[in-house]
Amino acid sequence: MIEDVSDDYYLELCDTPIRFESVSKVTNVFFDDSNKQVFAVRSGGVTGVVVKGPTEQMTTSFCMEDKGPVMSIKFSPDQQVLAIQRTKTSVEFVNFIGVEGMDSVEYSQSCKGKNTVILGFVWTCNSEIVFITDHGVELFQVVPEKHCLKALKSHSLGVNWHVFCPQSSLLLLSSGTLGNQIQPLHFKPGNIIKLTKFEIELGVVPKPAKLCLLERDVTLAILYGSPSIVVLRHQPRGVAGQGAEVVVYSIQKMLTARKSHILRLDMSGRFAINVIDNLIIVHHQASKTSMLFDINMAGESDGFVTYHQPVASMRPIKPFSMCLPAATGSQMLGEPAHINCELYSPNWVVFQPNIVIDAKLGCLWYIGLRLQPLVNLIQDKCLLVDFLLQRKDSKPVVIQVLQSILEPTEQNRSHLVVIAELFDHLNDVYRSFLEVEMQSQMGTPASSGLSVSPARPAAPVQPKAPVVIDQSDMYTNVFSRFADRHTKDGDLVDGGKFVVWVLLEYVRSLTDFHIPVQHYLHELVINSLVQHKAYYQLHQLLQYHVVSDSKPLVCTFLKRL
Repeated sequence: MIEDVSDDYYLELCDTPIRFESVSKVTNVFFDDSNKQVFAVRSGGVTGVVVKGPTEQMTTSFCMEDKGPVMSIKFSPDQQVLAIQRTKTSVEFVNFIGVEGMDSVEYSQSCKGKNTVILGFVWTCNSEIVFITDHGVELFQVVPEKHCLKALKSHSLGVNWHVFCPQSSLLLLSSGTLGNQIQPLHFKPGNIIKLTKFEIELGVVPKPAKLCLLERDVTLAILYGSPSIVVLRHQPRGVAGQGAEVVVYSIQKMLTARKSHILRLDMSGRFAINVIDNLIIVHHQASKTSMLFDINMAGESDGFVTYHQPVASMRPIKPFSMCLPAATGSQMLGEPAHINCELYSPNWVVFQPNIVIDAKLGCLWYIGLRLQPLVNLIQDKCLLVDFLLQRKDSKPVVIQVLQSILEPTEQNRSHLVVIAELFDHLNDVYRSFLEVEMQSQMGTPASSGLSVSPARPAAPVQPKAPVVIDQSDMYTNVFSRFADRHTKDGDLVDGGKFVVWVLLEYVRSLTDFHIPVQHYLHELVINSLVQHKAYYQLHQLLQYHVVSDSKPLVCTFLKRL
């Protein structure tokens, strides 16, 4: 597909979807959201099971006996054991032995409880599996060499439905008539750890009482390193006439869940949720648009919960077209080999963190975030840079934004306060990165060298953002770039003053955050001051030791004489 740099789509489907045989009368399709594998099971497996995964190692095919309709099918994380559920009371297992492939011996495990129904199962590690039943959970160790399972732990509880997050090994169990009594369980090898049970607030309680919090409205995710429960509430609590909202519960220290954020959608209808790069993406089917929320950004707060609006205006996913399969009749008739995919199709099913499956079309896509369009959609430049610094692989876009903001234009010269604030935002993150770096080198809490504050506690320090713009980045990509241009092209008086002011302001910000200024930056400042005849400012820098005495500094002065 041709990239259009002028578009404003901040979400896109991956260029090469995983293709699989679509759902039909003879083919059933299953998705394992832990391993991200699609299973196309033809005729109960007799005519083949084709497994497509994110890597070649997780892609395979095999045949198996038809012992009844398959209800669920999943590989262990190491792809060594296949679990197949065909009945409501047991799960079958078969080993996969290296190049030999599928073992000829199957073994089975029934749930322990009497009159219980298996609602589903999940692998918690390579050799452990948990059955979720309507009466609780049962954890087993799988022993492939002995073709058997060993019961490890169990927990009794009436269960309506469950949601599992493989990244955090957290399982949510819904109980109660309304379905809003939630029991989180944390799985560790050989053990089940109960977290504090809590209640998810409902917008409206039906009369008579019935199950109203459904599995499809609850998502488990990792947001900024913290396990979080994301709940779609179709009608806000105690408010009539407003649209739906998303409630985020943060799980603190793997102990308790606390309501921490509310995302205001101001719309109603059918929604689906993805999580991409710590952003909550809310898709709205009726309008065929998506909203983007960042719980790390500031919002309105009542002291307990922070309320958020979308980071940018709603936009559809970027249009996508793809080649038709080679055997289709349309190609035989000479018709175009590409079709435009229906976005937000009723056939779409969303999985975490960023997966969309169209079982009828036979496609699995990964949804990606496009940062470039957001540069024009987020008007507040400090907000924009804060947002970008939290996104992985965003450094080129941040540099581009800084280059644009620091162009000596009439508009930028009128926003000097914004530029000063922007430098402080950059250096706040830069400072946190240096603290982490110092701690990793010394093996002790970051203190002294960078800061005059008291020593910090021994707990590991985390950078405030994954992307850091340091002095080297600013010098190479921003400051020297526009300083060189003005040297070559001549300079207007106001433009020269702007360049000098920007450089001095950046040095001021570094100093405020107790970050030592590198000699090459001092050299650039001195050269710019001399070039623009700003001798008074140069005298002040020297007098008040803003520019520290050093051998490189002396060399710089000698070169200017």
